[in-house]
Amino acid sequence: MSGATSGASGASGATGAGGAAGAAHEDPRLAAAYQRGNELPAASMRAWAELIVGSAPEWSAGGDSAGDAGEFGGGAADGLAVLEVGSGTGMFCAALAQARPAARVTGVEPSAPMLAEAELHNPHPRVRYLAGPAEALPVPDGSYDLALLSRVVHHLPDRPLAARELARALRPGGRLVIRTTVRERLDALVYHFWPRLLETDAERFPSEAEILADFTPAGFTVHRVHAFAQPVAADLREWREQVVGRAQSKFLALSEAEFEAGLARLDAALQAASGEVSGEASREVAGGASGGAEPSPGLDPGAPVQERYDVIVLDRTPVRA
Repeated sequence: MSGATSGASGASGATGAGGAAGAAHEDPRLAAAYQRGNELPAASMRAWAELIVGSAPEWSAGGDSAGDAGEFGGGAADGLAVLEVGSGTGMFCAALAQARPAARVTGVEPSAPMLAEAELHNPHPRVRYLAGPAEALPVPDGSYDLALLSRVVHHLPDRPLAARELARALRPGGRLVIRTTVRERLDALVYHFWPRLLETDAERFPSEAEILADFTPAGFTVHRVHAFAQPVAADLREWREQVVGRAQSKFLALSEAEFEAGLARLDAALQAASGEVSGEASREVAGGASGGAEPSPGLDPGAPVQERYDVIVLDRTPVRA
């Protein structure tokens, strides 16, 4: 759900998300807010899509995928077969199809409201959307060259089972891209205004070691782990318009009073940028609102707001008996 399920993905593509987040992703109001609250600038989305398809195995460019999955899976004679699990409203599915002219993309998403939004906002002739959880993917064995989990790995109620399903869906030699933020590197701007989210996300998000411990036994080996950042908003004011709709599942952890308090800190930062508050208050907003997160020295409300993600690229290798 490349956001708000993926990540609303924070409900970033919440595949099989349990508890309150899982229930929220079935709410049509949240699904409707997700697209607007998580949509990336066009240039940032292109950069992410190029990075992801650039992670595909070299042989995939020739369209020689194995398997028998029809038009969208392995066996398609015209290019890369991509599977996004927890595809949310389909933003990444459409972008991946556009990034490689011959790519065929399947988005699997458990939330019916999210799927409806995907068909509405991100239809594409080389993208299809299917209903299903990560733990029981509705696709044939060995039918994809590349798979994506975007902001969804922390939502999976049974990561080892989901890992086995992804290994089943990928052909040997295929690749899995996990786009997330691991527990030891949580550094999003949102924590500076809503400091309790740093605590709750530290409980929700797995560490890099935990992710690898769940995926390695399923038949994956590490290809590369790196960081990638792109702007998500032109400035702090535009970012405010994104977060005010609470289109990320992380905000479900906050009471109404906590959310409003964080919004007040964010508004104070914007007022400081306009010269409406004292310099001392401005410094407090920029460096002291985090309440436990690392301070953000020199926060410039007029600068683009960037988000950094950890990108874990895994090779699908044969499982030895």
